[in-house]
Amino acid sequence: MAYVITQPCIGVKDTACVTVCPVDCIHPVKDTADFPMADQLYIAPDVCIDCGLCVEECPVNAIFAEQDVPAEWAGFIEKNAAYFRTAKV
Repeated sequence: MAYVITQPCIGVKDTACVTVCPVDCIHPVKDTADFPMADQLYIAPDVCIDCGLCVEECPVNAIFAEQDVPAEWAGFIEKNAAYFRTAKV
């Protein structure tokens, strides 16, 4: 199980979560070419170690454990996974 970034991150992309992630699983980061084009940040489900540090750092409460993603944002589980199928991270 991994954490998932959801709707409140869209347009915000606050990178406090990136800073605290011990395994570098949140992308894109500010110094990459795809950062301006991304509408939100994403968590790599295969890399996330479920530490939860990102949850506390998110200023817009956009990060949830996969099983706790609100029903109206369930599509963000796939959206996070899909980002890493095509991204060059």
